[in-house]
Amino acid sequence: MTITQRARIAVPAALAGAAIAGFGVHAATADSTATAKREALARQVSPKGASGRTLGLTRVTIPVGAVLAKHHHLGTQVAYIDQGTLTYTVYTGHVDVMKGAADEKPTLVRRISAGQTGEIKAGTWIVEQPTMHHMAQNKGSKPIVIYLSTLFPNGAPPSVVDPPASR
Repeated sequence: MTITQRARIAVPAALAGAAIAGFGVHAATADSTATAKREALARQVSPKGASGRTLGLTRVTIPVGAVLAKHHHLGTQVAYIDQGTLTYTVYTGHVDVMKGAADEKPTLVRRISAGQTGEIKAGTWIVEQPTMHHMAQNKGSKPIVIYLSTLFPNGAPPSVVDPPASR
């Protein structure tokens, strides 16, 4: 596997809500020409002070109309929305949407709690924890670009798709 992964994902309408495994972006959309791209920009396995973990930096581009299946992460992930507006639903836990310089005094824009959906706009960021289950979609008119900083157990996938609820 190379440092930079690129994936073109064409998903027919019949698979809406299904996951495309292995890329960290689980896209499903009725637009069969939609693409999702995940680019691993940098990583360090077992960095000093975090033995058994991988520190990573990734850029994800989410196309218009794409839906990211309900999922969670096996470690902590910081997501900075660089372009577009992400529609984000939390199933368990909560996420604080922040704005401003992270090394100074960032401002809390809003909290999205379990059972709520909110918009996360360009210039804001969130921290996702392993106990938080969520999904997202691009309801906008342009692609969303997100930068991710991750600290996951060594060998962990970018995300884990949650099984569908039983009836």
